[in-house]
Amino acid sequence: MGETGILGLVTALTVVAFLTDAVLVLPIVALPLVLDSSSVIIQLFSKKFFGRKIFRVAPLHHHFEALGWPSYKVTMRAWLLSIVAAIVGMVIALLGR
Repeated sequence: MGETGILGLVTALTVVAFLTDAVLVLPIVALPLVLDSSSVIIQLFSKKFFGRKIFRVAPLHHHFEALGWPSYKVTMRAWLLSIVAAIVGMVIALLGR
């Protein structure tokens, strides 16, 4: 997706979260985005302060490709994680009302 596409997606998710008073559920719904972004931050922090990498490549989806996973497998796992995170976020939001 690239940085431009992800920026629009995150903006839309944030606006919807604020409009529906579901801001606390946003990190759960956006779990794949949070994990991908966090992997880059963790990698940079680790290289700067400890001098070694945690992941072979950052972001996380490229790490799995570097481990030998085919790209379709990484994509399908990301879809599954997105679906599960969205369902869990919806359940938490509905139970919290």
